[in-house]
Amino acid sequence: MLKDLSVQSLFMGCLTAFVGFASSFAVVFHGLQVVGASDAQAASGLMALSVAMGLCAIVLSTVTRLPISIAWSTPGAALLASGGAIEGGFSAAVGAFLICGILIVIAGLFRPFGRAVASIPAPLANAMLAGVLIGLCFAPVRAIAFNPAFGLPIILAWIVVGSFKRLWAVPAALAAFALVLAFGVKIPDGALGSIEHSLLPTVEFVKPVFTLAGIVSIALPLFIVTMASQNIPGIVVLKVHHYDPNPGPLFAVTGVFSLLAVPFGGHAVNLAAITAAMCAGQDAHADPKRRYWAAIIAGVGYVILGLLASAVTAFVALAPPILIEAVAGLALVGALSNSALNAFQQPDSREAAAITFLVTASGVSFGGISGAFWGLVAGGLMMALSRGVQMLKK
Repeated sequence: MLKDLSVQSLFMGCLTAFVGFASSFAVVFHGLQVVGASDAQAASGLMALSVAMGLCAIVLSTVTRLPISIAWSTPGAALLASGGAIEGGFSAAVGAFLICGILIVIAGLFRPFGRAVASIPAPLANAMLAGVLIGLCFAPVRAIAFNPAFGLPIILAWIVVGSFKRLWAVPAALAAFALVLAFGVKIPDGALGSIEHSLLPTVEFVKPVFTLAGIVSIALPLFIVTMASQNIPGIVVLKVHHYDPNPGPLFAVTGVFSLLAVPFGGHAVNLAAITAAMCAGQDAHADPKRRYWAAIIAGVGYVILGLLASAVTAFVALAPPILIEAVAGLALVGALSNSALNAFQQPDSREAAAITFLVTASGVSFGGISGAFWGLVAGGLMMALSRGVQMLKK
């Protein structure tokens, strides 16, 4: 196995870990805070997720000898950020995370259930995701309105670097955020000392509480988004690169590692798509059979970054929240454009997708249940009605 390790794989694995962590940790941190996590609990959740996805990548890639890259559920974190806190606080959200993890395991082990998830119309799943993401994608504009001297450097870094190397756009925005924080934001006395004390990992155990609102508003939408926008595309990316994994066991294992992260505040880990393309591509190694080492190295990198999550989040907490929301929004622009394109691409499902998007994006809850769930229901009813009418016409 060690004979397959190469400098190419080592470099690509390190790059994958950095890009995967830096491009979306802001989304995860913000999403956990919105559903009621304290700064310490959000740091613990971030740590647990990063360590879990690193270990999961190491295990799966070592066993299968395939470049299986793992990520935290960034769209799922965006879903949390759009829904707000629920009755029962963060404990209820953690209970919902636990149910989501169990559902992912079941989807992997129980083939009919997995097929049922895969049968959710892609336009509706993408429309729901677009509706979830759009609110956070407004944050860069709001950051400029808050303070142009703070917001513009972040956005300009994202635009300029992204025009040359798209992969580095979000890390560049994150670097600009760090510079704005270091030179533009007044840092309270003793704050930097607190960061030094945060070098040790923060571990916060959260006892799960199970509520109906948590199940319907968080667990089910989080499960659907994680499966539809992460796990299934992750398999597709591997197939595009001429790998043919058995999806069921991979889904089940990601569910198991999600469950290991839940007690410490993590929401879900899953197969990666973007970073999977990095590890499975030719840049990882000319020989496809040796590319799995890139995913293993990336896994090691995630574990290390996860153990430093407390220091990262302590640094981020010094900034106005709108700035980290802006970085998170920029990280999701690509996901928003792709989901919107896929949602409205097919003319026969366009109206149903539009209804799903509008209901979800409204952010309105009914009966304590988030708009993401109702958007999927409304769009599904519209699609069923349209197809029924078409059948009658025939």
